[in-house]
Amino acid sequence: MWESHKTRADLLADGLSAREITAAVRSGALIRARRGCYLPPDAPDDVVRAVRVGGRLTCLSLLQLLGVFVLANSRLHVHLFPDATRMRTPHDRKKRLRPWRAPATRLHWHTLADSPGAATCADVVVALANAVLCQAPRAAIASIDSALNMELINLEQVDSVFDLLPAKYGVLRPLVDGQAQSGPETMVRIMLLGLGCSVRLQVEFEDVGFVDLVADDWLVVECDSKKFHSDWVQQLKDYRRDLALARAGYVVLRLAAEDIMYRPDEVVAALRGVLTARRER
Repeated sequence: MWESHKTRADLLADGLSAREITAAVRSGALIRARRGCYLPPDAPDDVVRAVRVGGRLTCLSLLQLLGVFVLANSRLHVHLFPDATRMRTPHDRKKRLRPWRAPATRLHWHTLADSPGAATCADVVVALANAVLCQAPRAAIASIDSALNMELINLEQVDSVFDLLPAKYGVLRPLVDGQAQSGPETMVRIMLLGLGCSVRLQVEFEDVGFVDLVADDWLVVECDSKKFHSDWVQQLKDYRRDLALARAGYVVLRLAAEDIMYRPDEVVAALRGVLTARRER
């Protein structure tokens, strides 16, 4: 399993000879991440790179690997121990190492409560705490919500995430919910709360099914992505759901996930406009 690495001594203890270890590396049956450190051939590239530089995968890189929502990430996030003297470089490699393509790297030096031993990745709780430091507040909460919804962590572990952070981040803890089915849903929920709305998520309507969010018991907000709403059959189904909701007296606002994530000011302005018009009436 790629969640942990083996040393040369481990492989010898498993019954492999020095010659067999060398042959396994040459054939691709083993990956020599760095001197004396070996991984199985199915190890993800980011895990190999993190181990290669002398650390373990963490933060946004690990969350992406696990399928947890992150807003955007193009860097390799690696945890190193505070007493590490240096990060290993591509020049540390030997010819038999997997070819190196060095991405931009973000190093995390936090002291861990428990020794990770041979683990190739940080604990999810630690990765989420790192992610709070590496993202804007809405995106950070969306990542924690996503991990909670996926049952990678529980409510007690959410508290553990904030225990690892400076006290000022405690204001974000009450915003964690875990009901959202996507990162954009969490981000819209936080926007609506900021506009003074009461918000319910994943609300079920008869003859309609579940909707993403309901604000102030009259505004239905759906967060649409290309993945699930690109074909005409699905769009027609959405329009008919909207008609049914309109007949029941609800206003429906459909938002593109891309706009929620990358044009949030415009989304907030649209929400504020709809809410203000209703309140003034």
